[in-house]
Amino acid sequence: MSENGLSLALAQGGIEFKQFVRTRESLVFTLLFPVMLMLIFGSIFKNTVITPEGVSPAVTLSQYFVTGMIASGIMATGFQNLAITIPIERDRGVLKRYRSTPMPKWVYFGGKILCVAALALLSIVLLLTVAVAFYDISLPATGQQWFTFAWVSVLGLTACTLCGIAFSGVAKSGRSGPAVVTPIALILQFTSGVFIQYSSLPHWMQQFAALFPLKWMCQGLRSVFLPADFAAQEVAGSYELGKVALVLGAWCVGGLVLCLFGFRWTTSRDG
Repeated sequence: MSENGLSLALAQGGIEFKQFVRTRESLVFTLLFPVMLMLIFGSIFKNTVITPEGVSPAVTLSQYFVTGMIASGIMATGFQNLAITIPIERDRGVLKRYRSTPMPKWVYFGGKILCVAALALLSIVLLLTVAVAFYDISLPATGQQWFTFAWVSVLGLTACTLCGIAFSGVAKSGRSGPAVVTPIALILQFTSGVFIQYSSLPHWMQQFAALFPLKWMCQGLRSVFLPADFAAQEVAGSYELGKVALVLGAWCVGGLVLCLFGFRWTTSRDG
């Protein structure tokens, strides 16, 4: 990877970020939507306690909800964002033009990854600001908690980004992208413990969600933002951080393989 290539990737990342910010729909539904959901659901469930009576410290549903929204924000900027915007670019012939230029192909993906990383960081900062300001959520108090927060977020974002690039080949056209991707994201959010406490979901739903990264991101983040004693309320009786790392790592590898073999630069109309 040459110095010139890195400069190109940084420039491409800057272009991607400016395009995202200037597209009002992307800005609202990808970056601000999780914040709006946190404000609405957090206010509704602010006084609903989900720890058993007598167990201290008590955890409110809004506290539980915050960890799910941070994980959802990571999924929105990685998976949803790329799985919707890449088919639009493919439909408009943007990818075809990129491929015909002397620019190395990896620069296009490097720009996308840099843009997604910046957006995810912005999303996390916004969500934490709202959580601390309105719901009394305490930030991680120890270096170990910050380290766990960092690796769960990085592994989760990497898995979601690679899966978003790979899944971009499923939509037949740019117009069909949101219709294909949005229902999948909603199903994963409802089954992974984002809106409802995971341990109260039906067993089959828990088994389904355990196949995908969002459930494990939520679980890893709960270990950071909820009391250690709350681990007893998890299905396995602990936060299973080793398993969280293993599953997210497996999705990173699987997503990369799917990208290498499934990414398409052109539409079926282009041949």
